Amino acid sequence: MRKFFRRIFRLLLLAILVVLAIVIFKTYTFHSMQVAIDPVPRAAADEKAPERLAGAVRFETVSFEDRMDTLPFLNLDTFLQTTFPRVFERMERIDVAAPSLVLKWAGAKPMLPPVLLMGHLDVVPTEKETIDEWTEGPFSGKIGDGFVWGRGTLDDKLNVMGLLESADALLEQNYQPERTIYFSFGHDEELGGRNGAARIADYFKNQGIRFEYVLDEGLLILDGALPGLSRPLAMIGTSEKGEATLRLEVRLDEGGHSSMPPGETAIGILSEALNRLHENPCPARLDGPTLELLQHAGPETSPFFRALFANTWLTKGMLIRQFSQSASSNAVVRTTTAPTIVHAGVKNNVLPSTGYAMVNFRIIPGETPESVAGYVEKTIREPRIAVTILPGAVPPSPVSPTNTFGFQAIEKTIRQIFPEAVVSPALVIAQTDSRHFTGLSDAVYRFTPVRLTKADLSRIHGINERISVDGYQDLLRFYGQLIVNSTQ
Repeated sequence: MRKFFRRIFRLLLLAILVVLAIVIFKTYTFHSMQVAIDPVPRAAADEKAPERLAGAVRFETVSFEDRMDTLPFLNLDTFLQTTFPRVFERMERIDVAAPSLVLKWAGAKPMLPPVLLMGHLDVVPTEKETIDEWTEGPFSGKIGDGFVWGRGTLDDKLNVMGLLESADALLEQNYQPERTIYFSFGHDEELGGRNGAARIADYFKNQGIRFEYVLDEGLLILDGALPGLSRPLAMIGTSEKGEATLRLEVRLDEGGHSSMPPGETAIGILSEALNRLHENPCPARLDGPTLELLQHAGPETSPFFRALFANTWLTKGMLIRQFSQSASSNAVVRTTTAPTIVHAGVKNNVLPSTGYAMVNFRIIPGETPESVAGYVEKTIREPRIAVTILPGAVPPSPVSPTNTFGFQAIEKTIRQIFPEAVVSPALVIAQTDSRHFTGLSDAVYRFTPVRLTKADLSRIHGINERISVDGYQDLLRFYGQLIVNSTQ
């Protein structure tokens, strides 16, 4: 018996040594994936550029669910033409999806696939109850304390103005791109882009145009984005999550009076189903863009976290548990579940025979609206509840590769302008206009060249939206360099 236990002990010890050897080897060979690029000299800042951004902010180009006020968009369009006359004189304006704006900067070599650079003109509304909480008015365009304040300074007039400023500066130098560049600025991104970006994409499709790469707004350069990483992390979105709203509806043969409630009610059945979804979230997965993020950024972290990220074959479960601890990181490892509407009953003493709930799912790459509906049916285990996918469901976008000309041009530019940043692919948990263009290029990316802290993220769509003047100047330098890197 002792020999048997000694043999078991030796096998266990050998297994531990083998695992330890693999961990050490993988950690040692977990080499940096950062591209060695020399930073470019800092160009002189255009002191008037922040004032022009502030001018654009003052136009209340708000996207409302129930109406469309075109006048602010038309006034903004006039402002852009007046502010950048050289751009509108030397580029071709394409008449499509007004009041969206589409421009074509013809390249010297039309045989090269063009590039599409994107932004959007609309902004989200501001709640009247929060106006007094703003340091400066949401449409004041005030410049103070080193910041430009107002709606659109982070989402997304900064990208529209930044691209036009950078193109105008290059035109002033008589720069001639070899590759054609299109600029696409939609007017209803905050509503899904159905009348803006979607129609622009249809135009390009009908013209037979495919792009070398597409760049839209997206992820940022964040401090403290990854445990063990002391440097800012510049995340290039290579995919974005899909979305589906499911209607869960229960119908019983009869309701009844509240004085004689039966053992089961429509509300009780529906509540139990929602509770089961809450207790059993969609399975987590560490793959795709999130795994690529760890592969690109992991080698730059401290030794302990470097070992964790180098050995995901062993640490995946631990990492998933950690990701699941916060709402933001949980969203990049699983399809999220959010009940948004529950309705049942019409009178306080009448038991309803029907009821329904709307549950919104943000779908991770590798899953579909149909697979999510199947998971819901399996989880709630309730044949009396009908599960329906509502119209408008959007699958996750395809994952764009990192070995393309486009990704490498963006990566190179980040390293030139933000040399301290670590660059990695990542998953975008929100939706952007870029999803309408995934059929027009195999390389669709989402990145906004602004450095923020995690605390600043709440300003996007929130109170006190602002961008620092220095941060905006860096954005201008980025776009100018990106255009050159993409078109020489």
